[in-house]
Amino acid sequence: MTGTAPAPAPSGKQMLSEQVYAHLRDAILRGDHAPGEALKPQDLAKAQGVSLAVVREALVRVVGEGLADRLPNRGFAVPAFSDRRWQQIAEARRTVEPVMLRMSVERGDVDWEARVRAAHHRLARTPPFAPETGEYYTGAWAEAHRVFHRTLLEGCDNPVLLDTFDRMWTASELARRWSTHRNPGRDGVLEHRRLEEAALARDADTAAELLVQHLTQTADVLSDGGLPHP
Repeated sequence: MTGTAPAPAPSGKQMLSEQVYAHLRDAILRGDHAPGEALKPQDLAKAQGVSLAVVREALVRVVGEGLADRLPNRGFAVPAFSDRRWQQIAEARRTVEPVMLRMSVERGDVDWEARVRAAHHRLARTPPFAPETGEYYTGAWAEAHRVFHRTLLEGCDNPVLLDTFDRMWTASELARRWSTHRNPGRDGVLEHRRLEEAALARDADTAAELLVQHLTQTADVLSDGGLPHP
């Protein structure tokens, strides 16, 4: 009897690289680095106690996710606050995601409905803020939020489109977190509940319209008054 050989265990270098990448990614998303701030490989390597090669590998990965920019002859930096940048991301999401949601409503089965309901329940029951996170969303809420939106679209059953969603979501995460400072009265709970209700009612038109409105809110807020206060 033959079997598949087990996958090789990650090397120590691979594990270290993954840890540095995760730390850098989380730090950018937490706002530890201000918009436009230089990400100096030497300083990051010293702070983490790792080699420049490991840090550069992590920086290349966060650049690929849209969480940092690679500047010609100037190294790396957190994306500068730019209405145009975030409006372009929002435009891309408003173009692609409502189409995916329509496909999900049309193609999603009962298991998809159950996952949507469970993801919404988790999101609704997860506190968005905690004393230690200040004005920023908690990591648990941010993950529940991502899972809810992705689950809504998973019924489209198209891995290529879902990969596109994953890239756009990560690229837009900084903008969404910055918008927390700028629109504290926004009723996200109601917006998410209406999205869930429309999707599970198989009302593709309403679901798509609500999603466009939901995505537009963040982009509009970011256009109304410059950089949020730290």
